[in-house]
Amino acid sequence: MTVQKVFTAAANVIARGAGNPATFTACVSIVVVWAATGPFFHFSDTWQLIINTGTTIITFLMVFLIQNTQNRDGTAVQAKLDELIRVSSGRNRFIGIEHLTVEEVEGFRALCEKACEHQKESA
Repeated sequence: MTVQKVFTAAANVIARGAGNPATFTACVSIVVVWAATGPFFHFSDTWQLIINTGTTIITFLMVFLIQNTQNRDGTAVQAKLDELIRVSSGRNRFIGIEHLTVEEVEGFRALCEKACEHQKESA
């Protein structure tokens, strides 16, 4: 199994788990336990550093996993839309517009809105 496949599988599992209510509950519980231990540790710098370091590391890693998952999801949705356009009466010139600049995509959007308004007026 390639590194890419292992990373993809791990990203999927972690992303699903991170979005689970049980995971949120566990994280809230960790914060509550940490806060409750504050008086025991006299709210020391080390006590604060533990939660700060832990949350920073988790956040840093999750950014990459979530971005990977969103990139794959977006690419998959785009491929499905491209296939629907290709096999329908839609215009094939819309396939691949996600690779254009924002201004070029806005131009396509304006064309679609203009065509929609024209159809409303004709009906």
